[in-house]
Amino acid sequence: MPADPSPRTAPIPTSPPSPPSPQNRGPGTSAVEVRRSSRRRRTVSAYREGDRTIVLIPARMSEAEEQRWVGVMLEKLAAQESKRMLGDTELAARAEWLSEQYLGGRARPASVRWVTNQNTRWGSCTPAEGSIRLSHRLKGMPEYVVDYVLVHELAHLLVPGHGRRFWELLEAYPRTERARGYLEGVVAAGRLPHLTGAETESG
Repeated sequence: MPADPSPRTAPIPTSPPSPPSPQNRGPGTSAVEVRRSSRRRRTVSAYREGDRTIVLIPARMSEAEEQRWVGVMLEKLAAQESKRMLGDTELAARAEWLSEQYLGGRARPASVRWVTNQNTRWGSCTPAEGSIRLSHRLKGMPEYVVDYVLVHELAHLLVPGHGRRFWELLEAYPRTERARGYLEGVVAAGRLPHLTGAETESG
């Protein structure tokens, strides 16, 4: 498979904190609780707390900015967790689960592993060997992007080319268009942004 900018937030005035605002990010995701603080002027941060994600923002941030930053921080946390948790063994297990979930379990790779020699492709598949290889550059990306590349390569075990039947298989994965857009943005930016922590400045 051939190969956003770093999150940034504007100086924001402060006011008394408002009550936490729980949000639901949709099925299959944890609940999100937004906490506003008058002490927080420029930074936005997030962390996991049990089955919830806590996002800390400046008190005077607008509703639109809040929604945008919740999305940014969720993706940032997902990227960190994907990079931290997925070794070759976990990657193979993830591929098996994705095959069951979206391809009826029909795609059964013999091996799935990370490689460091794919700088112009996000992933590759050799159907005759049943092998799937993912570029190490994906390790810093959100989980749904890694999942998309895995599903893409799993689909190649069933359909080698990129014809209509192949893309029909990919339609089963609900974040295909979003993941493709993310990868296109990375390519357009010229490099993957360096993520150092789940805290960033606005502006």
